[in-house]
Amino acid sequence: MTNHVHLLIEPRTNNAISDMLQSLGRRYVRYINAAYKRTGTLWEGRFKSSLVSQDEYFLACIRYIELNPIRAKIAKELKDYPWSSFKFRAEGKSNSLLSEDPVYSALGKTPKERQEKYKEWLKKNISDEELNLIRNVTQRGGIFSSKDFFDKIAKITGRDVALKPRGRPRKSL
Repeated sequence: MTNHVHLLIEPRTNNAISDMLQSLGRRYVRYINAAYKRTGTLWEGRFKSSLVSQDEYFLACIRYIELNPIRAKIAKELKDYPWSSFKFRAEGKSNSLLSEDPVYSALGKTPKERQEKYKEWLKKNISDEELNLIRNVTQRGGIFSSKDFFDKIAKITGRDVALKPRGRPRKSL
């Protein structure tokens, strides 16, 4: 995108994503500041992250990310946007940064079958409700998943993981 990036990453360790983004930020800022003879930070704020279950919610996030350049009118067709996994998933082009996740692999028995089902699935329009849910969960660091997965995470962490309304709780009269 012109002012932000979407990544759907499966970490190998607990702090892997934070550590990776911190390292990337340090190196990239250093590079840009040296190249353009400037100082200071480049980022508006800390990155936003959400936990996503590996099921239809995972595919919904991929669809949200893949269709973002179309919604933003940066590209007319998915294949025209170079910073996407579309060519990897829908056309079988190799990409050393990407791997076939189990959810994508379950779309079909052969690469061609997976590619065709993926293209068909992307043609289904993302509903306004799903779009708003993904945006809300991402902005607020929530969990995008089924109720069962949500409950499992609450049990593992031993705390309430539900998104609460912003601000202080209202006093009851």
